[in-house]
Amino acid sequence: MGPATLFFIIIVVIPFLMSIYYGFTSWNGVTSEVTFVGFSNYKYILFEDSAFSNSFWFTAKYMLATLILINLVGFLLALLLTQPLKTRNVLRTIFFMPNVIGGLLLGFIWSFIFVKGFAAVGDWTNIGFFLLPWLGTEATAFWGIVIVSVWQLSGYVMIIYIAALVNVPSELVEAAKIDGATKWQMLKSILLPLIMPAITVCLFLTISWGFKVFDINLSLTKGGPFGSTESVALNIYNEAFRNNRFGIGTAKALIFFIVVAIITMTQVYLTKRKEVES
Repeated sequence: MGPATLFFIIIVVIPFLMSIYYGFTSWNGVTSEVTFVGFSNYKYILFEDSAFSNSFWFTAKYMLATLILINLVGFLLALLLTQPLKTRNVLRTIFFMPNVIGGLLLGFIWSFIFVKGFAAVGDWTNIGFFLLPWLGTEATAFWGIVIVSVWQLSGYVMIIYIAALVNVPSELVEAAKIDGATKWQMLKSILLPLIMPAITVCLFLTISWGFKVFDINLSLTKGGPFGSTESVALNIYNEAFRNNRFGIGTAKALIFFIVVAIITMTQVYLTKRKEVES
């Protein structure tokens, strides 16, 4: 474990500790001049920087929407593809494929679909859904990013749910059928409790993905219109590398890290308590 630990310290631990230090400075990220300013950066972020609070609110809404939809779609696909279908292996591959497409490339593809593809379909069919300005308003741009994220990531959690469902003891399912349990009762009382470890993992992943959204946000809207769809990660990037205020950017990153850590640890604690032994 020595080499792995050494590289982890060099690549993760040391930069993390340095970022904590730079969060208390006014460094611009370019020059060698580093001025210690104490908690001034944090006071500015918490009480004066409305763009950061707006980006946090947008990211929280996005995380909640994708948390629900990705897990719902992934679980429903897993239920479908654990049935005795002849084409289930092919379908699993098809539904997983969007996950292997890079976020920036995926964003550019869907940007073309929203702007050109939907407009062409809307002109042809006159259906209002396709005539919406998908990347032009705050509400439609938000749901546009959500749609792309659900399309990309549902296949990943589907694989986790499939692995959990196929490991549910068949004798329990057969016993429930013999006792006359309905499909809803089997789902609520047998399947969901027994796959709770997979639910814990999938919820953790989707919360993490939701808060860390960057590449899709950048390639689809660049935070627009007028900063209404700017995620926290994009706000931190712009602050540090476009505005050259590295000290404020690292302070924002530390606040972001603490909030996400608290939320994810709380989620894991709550869902772990509901896990049962099969």
